[in-house]
Amino acid sequence: MNTAGDELPAPSRAAAPLSCTLEELVERARSLATGGTRSILGITGAPGSGKSTVAQALDEALGAQATRVGMDAFHLANQVLADRGSRDRKGAPDTFDPWGYANLLHRLKSNREPVVYAPTFDRGLEESIGGSVPVAREVPLVITEGNYLLLDADGWRDGRDQIDEVWYLDVADSERQLRLVRRHETFGKPYEEARAWALGSDQSNAEIVDTTRTRADLVINLVHSQTPKSLAQA
Repeated sequence: MNTAGDELPAPSRAAAPLSCTLEELVERARSLATGGTRSILGITGAPGSGKSTVAQALDEALGAQATRVGMDAFHLANQVLADRGSRDRKGAPDTFDPWGYANLLHRLKSNREPVVYAPTFDRGLEESIGGSVPVAREVPLVITEGNYLLLDADGWRDGRDQIDEVWYLDVADSERQLRLVRRHETFGKPYEEARAWALGSDQSNAEIVDTTRTRADLVINLVHSQTPKSLAQA
């Protein structure tokens, strides 16, 4: 584990996890925000690894230096998935619009517009809402998070090309699955249904995401004693 004051190593695209604290990640993100041009930081990992919670914590710590946008906002609408017969597979790579996500990242990276309005995904509605997150030209760092930032497939590669650095959160399956069950219950699923989804569709997607970890700039084992309490329910 890094001691206080140590710097994280330069990106190595190695699969070996690096143990570090949230504070160390904040400082690394801050360095991306002070480079003089717009940077994009990606946070990825399997479902339940804490991507949204870490991205939110970084966003809050950096204040006006950062804004957070999510890959989940590019879920295809439930009606589209129903028409395609893939509603019960929602969350798989082919249930997203990766080109739409890549186009948003390109707009954010090029930073030519006074403001870009990004969509968000409402977990209560299970639908995306457009024009929800204003990203002003003056914001130096955009933090984006999602399962498939490193997926080597059409559309997804285009999005990866816009991201300066991608961190992969490494969490044991048992912990991830517990978090997922709790999350599904929070959003209204009975326990048995929540568990079935966590061990079924979510786990299938986790296995896909795991194949991408060697493409990450950093694989991170977050030291839990320094993370927000909400991470336990991420």
